[in-house]
Amino acid sequence: MGKIHVFDHPLIQHKLSIIRDKNTGTKEFRELVDEIATLMAYEITRDLPLEDVTIETPVATAQAKVLAGKKLGVIPILRAGLGMVDGILKLIPAAKVGHVGLYRDPETLKPVEYYVKLPSDIAERELIVVDPMLATGGSAVEAITSLKKRGAKHIKLMCTIAAPEGVEEVQKEHPDVDIYIAGLDEKLNEHGYIIPGLGDAGDRLFGTK
Repeated sequence: MGKIHVFDHPLIQHKLSIIRDKNTGTKEFRELVDEIATLMAYEITRDLPLEDVTIETPVATAQAKVLAGKKLGVIPILRAGLGMVDGILKLIPAAKVGHVGLYRDPETLKPVEYYVKLPSDIAERELIVVDPMLATGGSAVEAITSLKKRGAKHIKLMCTIAAPEGVEEVQKEHPDVDIYIAGLDEKLNEHGYIIPGLGDAGDRLFGTK
């Protein structure tokens, strides 16, 4: 079963409180989602492998450590996932970015894939799927399924906030995927919104209604 990592870092928790506030406007909301993504990327990359190298400092020869060449990919679920990409790339500028677009069928309420564009070597990459909200889990499950169909083997899911129902759904359908979140909320309401949540992340990021 994939592990759930809830980040309790004070800076993440502080910024999370501000984006939950209904009075936080689009500009500040966007900046804070970006900053939270950077802080979460710092934690999610904690187990990247290192290798030893020899370097010349201005004073002497030294043994040092660098990343052991593990390739990374960031996969936002459109559209709200876009709000987290730049924050991650600040720390991992060499990562490639793929996109998975999903919409919810109004009759079945199931996610339907409408756009997928991925790096050609995703089977070799450690992929971080990003979406600010993990509500019912439907979109995340569909996006991960879509990646696996195309050869992805190493996938992590990173969300700002999650409902227990969404976490359970991802764990059930993709038990090999670890989940990284900044806040685990109470529940979903009858409309599938996270309670207490932060409203619609896409609308708040892009100023739409």
